[in-house]
Amino acid sequence: MIEINQELIEALFAKAEESERRRMNYDLRTNSEDGGQRMLNALLPGTEVPIHRHPMSNENVLVLKGCLDEIIYNENGVEVERIHLCPSEGNFGCVVPQGAWHTIEVFEPSVIYEAKDGKYGEDGSETFK
Repeated sequence: MIEINQELIEALFAKAEESERRRMNYDLRTNSEDGGQRMLNALLPGTEVPIHRHPMSNENVLVLKGCLDEIIYNENGVEVERIHLCPSEGNFGCVVPQGAWHTIEVFEPSVIYEAKDGKYGEDGSETFK
């Protein structure tokens, strides 16, 4: 059993602090044959997540702790929508539409739960060029 508690979140933040990328994920799948992606992602201010998209799946994003913006772009890389996610303000998550270019901007140490169809690296995900 995996418990999502303060101890796990603090450990993820500690690993994110040590990471050059300023983030750390935690795989919640119970075996490598699981065809989806479900993970926690600890994100610190200053992390840079490349603009990317998932052409074969939407992506569910729930914020467990912190504040960040989910940013949606059009095909030309122009920002078209910004969704502020902050549980203390009553904004808990969003569903990024299938194929939408997106990234995040982190305002305070945050932990998100991400879920989508397809294994990472095998799901057709693309980075904006």
